[in-house]
Amino acid sequence: MSPQIRKVALIAHVTCSVGWLGAVAGFLALAIVGLAGSDSDRVRAMYVAMELDGWYVIVPLSFASFATGLIMSLATEWGLFRHYWILIKLVINVLATAVLLLHMGPIGDVAAVAAHRGLEGAGLGKTQIQLIADAGAALLVLLVATALSVIKPRGLTGYGHRQRRRDSAEPTST
Repeated sequence: MSPQIRKVALIAHVTCSVGWLGAVAGFLALAIVGLAGSDSDRVRAMYVAMELDGWYVIVPLSFASFATGLIMSLATEWGLFRHYWILIKLVINVLATAVLLLHMGPIGDVAAVAAHRGLEGAGLGKTQIQLIADAGAALLVLLVATALSVIKPRGLTGYGHRQRRRDSAEPTST
C-alpha cells in the first residue's frame, strides 16, 4: 500500500471508528431525554430518532469501522495477527457489532410503540433503562478501542514473534 493510499485508509478508519463512538454518544443522549422527558411528543420523537440513528448511522459505521480496520491491518506492516492490541480491537469490533444488532430489536420495539401511541402505560420502563445502560456500556467499550489505537501497547502474539524472526532471518537484497 503506497503511503498516500495508507493515509486515506487510515483517515477512513479513524473517521468511521470515531464516528461510531460519536453516534453512540448521541444515541445515549436521546435515550436519557426519552426516559427523563416530560413532553410526550418529544419523548416519542426521541425513540423514533434512536431507531433511525441505530439503523442508518450506528450500524453502518460499525461495519465500516470493521472493514477499514481489516484493510489497515492486512495491507500494512501492522498485520492482523501480529499484535495483541489489534486482535483485541478486532474482537471488540465484532462483539460490539453483534451485540448492537441484537439490541436493535428492543430499540425497534420501543420505537414502534412510540410511533403508534404514547409510552405511558406501555410497560417499557425496564427497556428504556436498558437502552441507557447498553449505550453507556457501548460508549465505554468504544473508548477502550480508541485508547488501544492511540496507546498501541507492546506485545506480539506468537505469530508476530515468528514473523519477526522470519523477517530478520531473511537476507536483504541490494
